[in-house]
Amino acid sequence: MAEELKLSGIDRRTRYEELYPQLAALLSSEPLLLPNLANFAAALRQTFGFFWVGFYLVEGGELILGPFQGDIACTRICRGRGVCGTAWVEDRTLVVPDVEAFPGHIACSSASRSEIVVPVHDASGRVVAVLDIDSDELDDFTAELDAPELERYVRLLSPLFPLRDDT
Repeated sequence: MAEELKLSGIDRRTRYEELYPQLAALLSSEPLLLPNLANFAAALRQTFGFFWVGFYLVEGGELILGPFQGDIACTRICRGRGVCGTAWVEDRTLVVPDVEAFPGHIACSSASRSEIVVPVHDASGRVVAVLDIDSDELDDFTAELDAPELERYVRLLSPLFPLRDDT
């Protein structure tokens, strides 16, 4: 696949359907993790126009900023803190319609209004990262559409993460 997306859908559901096979092809052509995470974030931001799209990688007891697209971001997030740390600890996708209403929300940017965070697992099922997407619009993500689609998308990444035996 050339490094160009071909999308015709105007609604979000159609864009998810059209992007998936293109992203799968793009990821299959590169064996290294970091370039794939970078292109993954870029493809989502380009397709949907989200305010911020990126990854936080699990390193010991915290999340470390990984490849992203958008404004400068928080570099480290402690386990269980904010939306990202909570999604990691609870190992579940979190859809936050209004970040101001989320207890302990970490405001990396005051322009962020809503957020979705999806755990990323390695091939053994262990959470190794989270995909964090912020919108500058309130209530921009749904549990019915965005959550299952993004969960399907991040499964493409599982084989790219090295299996680790640390806890």
